[in-house]
Amino acid sequence: MVRGLVSIDCFKDAIASYASMRREGFSPTGFTFPFVLKACARLLDFRLGLKLHSQVVKLGFSCDVFVNTSLVSLYAKCGYIEDALKVFDDIPNKNVVSCTAIITGLIGVGKCREAIDMFRKLLEMDLVPDSFTLVRVLSACAVIGDLKNGEWIDRYISETGMSRNVFVTTSLVDFHAKCGNMERARLLFDEMGEKDIVSWSTMIQGYASNGLPKQALELFHNMLDHGLKPDCYAMVGALSACARLGALELGEWASSLMNIDEFSINPVLGTALIDMYAKCGSMTKAYDVFKGIRAKDRVVWNAEISGLAMNGHIPAAFAVFGQMQKYGIPPDGNTFVGLLCGCTHAGLVNEGRQYFNIMVRILSLAPTIEHYGCMVDLLSRAGLLDEAHQLIKSMPMEANAVVWGSLLGGCRLHRDTQLAEHVLKKLVELEPWNAGNYVQLSNIYSASHKWDDAENVRSLMGERGMTKLRGCSWIEVCGIVHEFLVGDTSHPLSEGIYSKLSELDKDLRAAGYVPTTDHSEKLAVAFGLISTGPAEVIRVVKNLRVCGDCHEAIKLISKITGREIIVRDTNRFHCFSGGTCSCKDYW
Repeated sequence: MVRGLVSIDCFKDAIASYASMRREGFSPTGFTFPFVLKACARLLDFRLGLKLHSQVVKLGFSCDVFVNTSLVSLYAKCGYIEDALKVFDDIPNKNVVSCTAIITGLIGVGKCREAIDMFRKLLEMDLVPDSFTLVRVLSACAVIGDLKNGEWIDRYISETGMSRNVFVTTSLVDFHAKCGNMERARLLFDEMGEKDIVSWSTMIQGYASNGLPKQALELFHNMLDHGLKPDCYAMVGALSACARLGALELGEWASSLMNIDEFSINPVLGTALIDMYAKCGSMTKAYDVFKGIRAKDRVVWNAEISGLAMNGHIPAAFAVFGQMQKYGIPPDGNTFVGLLCGCTHAGLVNEGRQYFNIMVRILSLAPTIEHYGCMVDLLSRAGLLDEAHQLIKSMPMEANAVVWGSLLGGCRLHRDTQLAEHVLKKLVELEPWNAGNYVQLSNIYSASHKWDDAENVRSLMGERGMTKLRGCSWIEVCGIVHEFLVGDTSHPLSEGIYSKLSELDKDLRAAGYVPTTDHSEKLAVAFGLISTGPAEVIRVVKNLRVCGDCHEAIKLISKITGREIIVRDTNRFHCFSGGTCSCKDYW
């Protein structure tokens, strides 16, 4: 009865059955304790677990490997890992199950390095790990990004023939995807004789999270062709890919493959759909999804706040934050990242300082590099360059390229070439492979008539064979994502696109504006104008920052054509309509 009740997750009933057995005078055996201890572990009933441990000792089962393995799991799941280790050390004849129990316990409390070390000890004891052991230790390697041990375990799995196990191979795919090695992940995936929905979902999410949205969607379609219905994780991966590409139609089509109620009852799915709509510039639909989610957790609230902020609806973002507090949902660091991004978008310096102080002084949340980055960006755009620089110097961690890049943006905007030179030197140290930093540093030297310095930077680029990253823009039309590069003529409608650009160039000149650059987003906008109806919104995503010239040009194009144009770049979200931009030109 105890075992049967545990098997159907009736843990309280299992414990009650055990108590009845004891009251009637029956003594438990080595087969009884593992199941009743499992019930305690699942209920996190530590006090009862301690009583059962004392009974284990009194009744002479303290050397039983199966009973002790259950005790290890109990202590580990209740957070008492040191006690779990003591029980484990006292097991005279350890087996794979007991070793796996302690490995799982160590991972559960964040001791992934120790879990990997325990796996090595398991092998030293000449024990053969089973599929569950391998899955757990691979998850530990993935969490801490331990490539060396993960690749060693990969080789061990191949040598022992465990790669034929679908669960083990899926875990390997997941490990390599989380460590950014999508080539190895895809090779393992393609070699799998049997693929289940978990395998497909792992690959789709891997592509989406590694910045390969087109590959994620291609695999999503391939999965459907194999007759598999997407699960929660495949759908999250597909929606994330659509969000990155600004592919609203594809995102809506993908979400239609699941019952709409699933988005209402599953906060993970609901959050992914909110994020997709928000990043495609459709905040009305994002808000409808937000309202429909029945049990809103903090992640759902954060997604709505961030979505409103990135789309320039700053007062609405602040209002949702107020509602979040009213409902008793405590904000976390991600909440304040969204709020601070909103302040940066609108140039609200005082409000940004206020939220930063609330987070640090009132809520005692330790600022991360993302929070400092938002504040540096906010101060830099407002021209408070010295304050921004001092904030970087006061950070408890080393500033990364994003933080220094924010200060550089402010230097460029407010023409502080002296500070910009200092910042670019820092960026070259941090990103020696990034040609853009060298180009900008050379340009600053040239503008300051430091010709020798400028030439030295250019020569260094030549020696290292560096070229600047090409700008690339994407636009979705009729559910198909089109890609454009500067000077690209490979698109079937290239003739019409360049003809439209020439026409726009004349209109811009007539309006008194002379374009100075030719960038990929202009090609995408021109294609959108000739391929969509006059009432449709044009949505473009770019892999680099939109320059000042293109910003001004697209703002005028929206006025000349009467079209709403949404452009998302690596820096922010721009919604052009009627000759104005959602960033109020504070960008």
